[in-house]
Amino acid sequence: MRLAQGRPDAQTVYADDPVAVAAGFLAAGSGWVHVVDLDGAFAGEPRSLGAVEGIARLGIKVQLGGGLRSRASVERALATGAARVVIGTRAAESEAFVADLLAAFGDRIAVGIDARGGNVAVKGWVDTTTTTALGLARRMEALGVATLIHTDVATDGMLAGPNFPAQEAMLRAVRARVIVSGGVGAREDVVRIMEIRGSHPNLAGVIVGKALYEGRVALADLLGIARGQGVKR
Repeated sequence: MRLAQGRPDAQTVYADDPVAVAAGFLAAGSGWVHVVDLDGAFAGEPRSLGAVEGIARLGIKVQLGGGLRSRASVERALATGAARVVIGTRAAESEAFVADLLAAFGDRIAVGIDARGGNVAVKGWVDTTTTTALGLARRMEALGVATLIHTDVATDGMLAGPNFPAQEAMLRAVRARVIVSGGVGAREDVVRIMEIRGSHPNLAGVIVGKALYEGRVALADLLGIARGQGVKR
């Protein structure tokens, strides 16, 4: 399922078997899959860990976010075999919570910074805070967070291209690894993102969702671009 701009009233269901979808990504050559437990994001606790466990059993690395707002929920998520979990809402609320997770789980903890108009959006993007995305990123890096996933909410699911100025501002603000998320609608978007990597080596990757499901891009082609192959426009 994908949402447009994170709105629960603007959802499209593309498949009823997440494990089968992930198997297709693995067959295309992907080593990672980004999974968001949307029910968990809105409920405040994981709701789809069974599906996550099934995906992890395929042998693909799972990066999981959505509803991970307690130590217990993080432990349950990691127990499914997820390689990395993404803390969003609670990271904006409590640095102590993130520090505790880092001490226990190290690099398996990433922080998702979801931004609307430059400010952090939380609770399934329902609420927008007064905290700036760049300010939160710097604080998370100071705590020792090695991986940040920066999503521009306005572009997410819209297929009109990422918010490149916002993404580049994030890359300049920190030295931590940044995974770009939101707006990819064509292979040219991924080509441009990979070109940015020349001046921002901390750009660690890009998340692509709706464009894949709607057949606008081919995963094998995008993986080739990310690996420095087939980058001609």
